Amino acid sequence: MLEAIDEAVSIHSLIWLFLAAFMIHDFEEIITVEGWMRRNYDQLSRIVPKGAGRILKDFSNITGSQFAVPVFFEFILFIPFTYLAAEHRWMLLFTGFNTIMLIHVFTHVGQSIYLRRYTPGVVTAVLVTLPYSMYLFYRLLDAGLVYGSDLAWSIPVGAVTVLPVVWIGHQCARRIAPNR
Repeated sequence: MLEAIDEAVSIHSLIWLFLAAFMIHDFEEIITVEGWMRRNYDQLSRIVPKGAGRILKDFSNITGSQFAVPVFFEFILFIPFTYLAAEHRWMLLFTGFNTIMLIHVFTHVGQSIYLRRYTPGVVTAVLVTLPYSMYLFYRLLDAGLVYGSDLAWSIPVGAVTVLPVVWIGHQCARRIAPNR
């Protein structure tokens, strides 16, 4: 089956599909985070570890529009580096973004297991992001476009690049899309 997919999907197309996989996953989060947080905050505030309580409190009144701001910032960051990977085989930041996205899958799964309930983003994390990421890394490794050491380096590179953009996006969100 993998051989058929390999023949049907070029690496070029697979790299560009990152943007679609990212947005499909983040659309689920944008659409569900506001109502989910409103319905679950009181119960969550009693069961999350104290260290996560501050993060939970920061997200307690988040709107879908506010969540969309850091997603927009990330998307704008991802476009040129996806282009560089697809068109020029410049892979480091692209693999960094994808490694962080793969790790992010397990945060969603872990949250759902810990909380014993659906959490925003878990469905597309498992059904879209996980298979896309695994297949992408298989294809990049198989084609010799990246090596295991590249993937190891991609974790800190991705974290140092993406996490500040997300943080800045969340800081800007309440100004750009204030609560009513």
